[in-house]
Amino acid sequence: MRITEAARRLGMSPRMLRYREALGLLPPIRNQGAHRRFGPEELSAVAQGVELEKRFDISPAELAFALRVLSEPAVAQAVRDLGLRIGRLQAPRRALDFEKEKALRLLQGSTQSRPRDRS
Repeated sequence: MRITEAARRLGMSPRMLRYREALGLLPPIRNQGAHRRFGPEELSAVAQGVELEKRFDISPAELAFALRVLSEPAVAQAVRDLGLRIGRLQAPRRALDFEKEKALRLLQGSTQSRPRDRS
């Protein structure tokens, strides 16, 4: 179906559907005359995106960026670094850090429980 029919079925304007396509939120499907064509899969993908936007109270642009973060490791790392820097994320604990903390606790416990030499 053409974009006007697809937009009507989805309850949005053709302009909003074009915007979503420009953001990469649906695959561009064009026929030989360069008209957009939408089938059940494309309509379902757009509806799923709209549902995510509503559920998580985000914009189409935010959803598109989230997809970029998931698909581009460099972007994901930059976002993770920012999250750590501003305190929105915590650095994952490494097994070695855990073992180091455990050893320090054991050492502190043994020095506190050891009787002092009073001679």
